[in-house]
Amino acid sequence: MRTLARLLVMVLLTGMAAAVSVPSTAAPATFAHPGVLVSRGQLDFVRAQVNANAQPWRAAYDQMLASSYASLSRTPHPRAIVECGSFSNPNFGCTDERQDAIAAYTDALVWYITRDSRYAAKAIALMDAWSATITDHTNSNAPLQSAWAGSVWPRAAEIIRYTYSSWPNAGRFATMLRNVYLPEVRNGNTNANGNWELTMMEASLAISVFLEDRAAYDAAIAKFRARVPAFIYLTTDGACPRGPAGSSIDTCAEIITYWHGQSTFMDGLSQETCRDFTHTGYGLSSISHVAETARIQGQDLYTELRDRLRHALGLHARYELNAPPSSLCGGTITRGLGPTTEVGFNALNFRLGIGMSNTQTYTETRRPQGTNGLFVAWETLTHARNPN
Repeated sequence: MRTLARLLVMVLLTGMAAAVSVPSTAAPATFAHPGVLVSRGQLDFVRAQVNANAQPWRAAYDQMLASSYASLSRTPHPRAIVECGSFSNPNFGCTDERQDAIAAYTDALVWYITRDSRYAAKAIALMDAWSATITDHTNSNAPLQSAWAGSVWPRAAEIIRYTYSSWPNAGRFATMLRNVYLPEVRNGNTNANGNWELTMMEASLAISVFLEDRAAYDAAIAKFRARVPAFIYLTTDGACPRGPAGSSIDTCAEIITYWHGQSTFMDGLSQETCRDFTHTGYGLSSISHVAETARIQGQDLYTELRDRLRHALGLHARYELNAPPSSLCGGTITRGLGPTTEVGFNALNFRLGIGMSNTQTYTETRRPQGTNGLFVAWETLTHARNPN
């Protein structure tokens, strides 16, 4: 009898483990290209809307084209060593690197929409300049800087490599991603604020798609899926949020400190909500970006993330627009969510049909959403009501 009972317990535990386990293999057998944040189908949809002067895409395109990022006279500013301290102080190449990456992505988008080869050539010139020069990132913000730029470079590279006729130095660019960026981001950072590791996994995933590196893809997805529940709280998690997997932050008292002193937890609360909405927006944006890239590669993460993501977008959109209750950060918040809602809103509301009134109001009243100058760029153009 005791043996039977033991056997039943083992079966139950095995079943529970199976229910929460992360598949060891997530990478597709064949990678889709372009396949980082935007797919060919999405790009074709955007191109058709812009050429038809349909809104909000035309206004978003005009905003992008008028920006300095789309300038054909832009001169790249590569550095062998990019040194970035906390809050980019010192700033030796930090801003230049991020802006050149966004410019390359901007030019790639303009190329695809217009078929004006000057923009493809400019994107290539920017990518080639950096791949011929950079060897390392240093100082305390090196992982985060690598993540910001490493999230954007592959978006540009995917579009150019798979839709333009010639890029002789594409192999050298791939080597740059593998040797300079991936080592800085692939292991994450469990004790930092959550936006760090989420953005690092976004970069790891984007790079793995361009490199068609299945091992890097699987590692990024596994780390990402463990991190999201430690960044966004649901009441089903229990009395306290989860600590980051692999960290020493595991008691309720430690978690409250890590969550910037917030001790009242509600659906959609983020680990960085009471720090400020700007850094929270970075994390929510990376969550949406990872889920979108995975979707393009044939993997559905939105189903498991949708409750956390919809509540988080809704909570922060609501209090970006309205005064918070005293239970949230003592009634005092630092706003600045930024242009970070389009991808998640499109996926959950437009594609899946989930009602998101606060997120909808915030998103639609701020269109066209532009760029935050770090790793978010032109998402009204690429993801507003995009069915593909």
